[in-house]
Amino acid sequence: MPCEVKLRFVVLYGSQKGQAESLAEGIAEVAEEHGLVAELSCLNQNEKYNLEKETAPVVFIVSTTGDGEPPDNALQFVKRIKEKTLSNDHYKHLCYALLALGDTNYANFCNCGKTIERRLQELGAKQFYATGYADDGVGLEVVVDPWIEGLWQAIKGALSKMASDKADILKGEAEDSPKETPDSSTPHVQLNLLRITDHQNCESIKVSAETVSKFATAASCSAPSTQTAVSDLRPALPAGSSVLALQSRGTASDSTSALNTQTENAGVPQVSLAASLTCSLPPLSESPLNVPTLPPAYLAVSLQEVDSLEQIVGVLNKELLLEAPICRAVQLTRGDSVKMAILLELDMSAHPMVTYHPGDSFDVFCPNKATEVEDVLHRLGLHDQRNHQVHISILKDTKKKGAQVPSYMSQSISLLYLFTWCLEIRSVPKKAFVRALVEHTGDGVQKRRLQELCSRQGNTDYNQYVRDSSLSVLELLTAFPSCSPPLSLLIEHLPKLQPRPYSAASSCLRHPGKLHFVFNVVEFPACSGRPAVRRGLCTGWLFDLINPVLVFSGKDESSSSPALPKIHVSLRPNCSFRPPSDLSAPFVMVGPGTGVAPFIGFLQQREQERKENPEAIFGETWLFFGCRHRDGDYLFREELEGFVSSGTLSQLKVCFSRDEQEEEAATSAARPRYVQHNLRLNSQHVTDILLKQNGYFYVCGDAKNMAKDVNNALMEMIQTELQVDQLEAMKTLAGLREEKRYLQDIWG
Repeated sequence: MPCEVKLRFVVLYGSQKGQAESLAEGIAEVAEEHGLVAELSCLNQNEKYNLEKETAPVVFIVSTTGDGEPPDNALQFVKRIKEKTLSNDHYKHLCYALLALGDTNYANFCNCGKTIERRLQELGAKQFYATGYADDGVGLEVVVDPWIEGLWQAIKGALSKMASDKADILKGEAEDSPKETPDSSTPHVQLNLLRITDHQNCESIKVSAETVSKFATAASCSAPSTQTAVSDLRPALPAGSSVLALQSRGTASDSTSALNTQTENAGVPQVSLAASLTCSLPPLSESPLNVPTLPPAYLAVSLQEVDSLEQIVGVLNKELLLEAPICRAVQLTRGDSVKMAILLELDMSAHPMVTYHPGDSFDVFCPNKATEVEDVLHRLGLHDQRNHQVHISILKDTKKKGAQVPSYMSQSISLLYLFTWCLEIRSVPKKAFVRALVEHTGDGVQKRRLQELCSRQGNTDYNQYVRDSSLSVLELLTAFPSCSPPLSLLIEHLPKLQPRPYSAASSCLRHPGKLHFVFNVVEFPACSGRPAVRRGLCTGWLFDLINPVLVFSGKDESSSSPALPKIHVSLRPNCSFRPPSDLSAPFVMVGPGTGVAPFIGFLQQREQERKENPEAIFGETWLFFGCRHRDGDYLFREELEGFVSSGTLSQLKVCFSRDEQEEEAATSAARPRYVQHNLRLNSQHVTDILLKQNGYFYVCGDAKNMAKDVNNALMEMIQTELQVDQLEAMKTLAGLREEKRYLQDIWG
């Protein structure tokens, strides 16, 4: 019997934090089940693929980061395909499909994917499957799941067409030259055609390519083109799925959050049953489930007791980072404020060659919380081995494509260090991880619930109880006590512990040798699976470090304060989010709450420039600031009012959402509560700065609400002032973004 030849296709990914990479790996791993072979590569691995000569279908999985930028490992690829020297038919031989990941809470939604697709088409490439635009703002799986389901049928169709076209060409050549020896590749073409036509044992595809095409297109159209994505985002979905129950009991819908039942006896009171992290209700609890394919194990992990393991203290690769003492810690908000905002000053004098500019940010490297690390070790039954050396290698018989030991894990670290500095134990468990946990859960009820949470039918419950609640791995394991995963599983699925970025809130001109930044102490509320409030990882760690010497703004600082600790940081230059290089250009800043931080640096710099260039012409500066209460939350009040007095800040527009609410109730007079309301009140001046004076517009702060509301207000203002429709206003805003005159530094 002749050997069956499996058809190949190429999977290329660009990923900032691992999300797109995880999806690409999932597709590659499941390909064999569909009778295909996937060649997986990262876009920066030029030596592993060659699009100039590629004849197989190519699948791109790419995310977006920053202000619509490509991921670091896709940056060079994007630059290459943007070269103007490339001809319009450079990729005429290429057929591709593309899945773009983004988040509509940010500007330039899926911009990297859109950029790659636009350029591929300009260079002659042909699309064989509709592009998917997955939105982490509502859940990537809404688009990812059906897109991947339809992908297999589309790939086989593309391969069949390519083979058929090649056969026609060869047939034509044979007719033209009947005596010529047939090309040696002809038997392979015929075999491939048979393979595609006759293969019957592949998994059935429930969503046709046409259906997914419409779905993806609709998803794309629903997202405004002026909104963005960062990112690489949170929950990952494996490429394939398997059916746990074959017989359906009707349409399986998602679980509801509560169900009221009443007995037939009139005298019995009504009983309310509520779903939770560990408990589901009908119809989900009675539905057949489609769960992801089990991710293949790929790491072998062992612990070795050693006589003298040189313990690494602090963050890895610290020689590449900047060590800076904290020299001042000031609480900017009043003690009874809902949020606690803190200003930290770092002493950077030990790094005289390091400079930063207003608008730049920097990363703070923090460890996992010690008590949580201890809890994880106890939960895994490894606390007694916490000081053992960890040995990690690739399983010899793994089925994972391109399996590698994580590069950020040294071979000379202890188990305690691994969980303290290497793995993000606060990360939200992805569905692939939840699926893997099912195999290590003893209790039947708990196993079923984990299956529900990772299934397609359980999307709503997963989003509500895991994703939206920012549930950690430890919290999930605590909720399912019969689940006992091996250490290797956590190392395979937990992402790298990432540093946390903060905006510089100072200027080197005003504070040479110092670096200021501001943060709110983040709190995650109690929820199903989390019995108590939990502080943010980095902000909680910083607060614990400086709490003994924390002073209130305006209070005298004690000269006998104990020495504050040092932290490790690295600068992240932001070449676009900076004050205009032209001093005469006017600019508008919108920064409620801690979003005002970078603008303090802007204004400190402007004030120093005015002193150094008294004859220069300076453009207008406007700042829109907002907070809850004037007396409790007005950050940098004295400094901002000082900027107004000195002429550095032309206009300061402030609003206080809770104060205005109380005043409205007392006087029945409407007052601006949020920054977008103040923007509308100053519509003519703001649009004049932007559209007639070629000014700049900066926004910093919350992405999910404020940034969207400001964008909508700005669009309405342009409509009103220019007397144009919404589409024209959107085009105007898009033009401002293209010119780098509408800039955002926002976070989710």
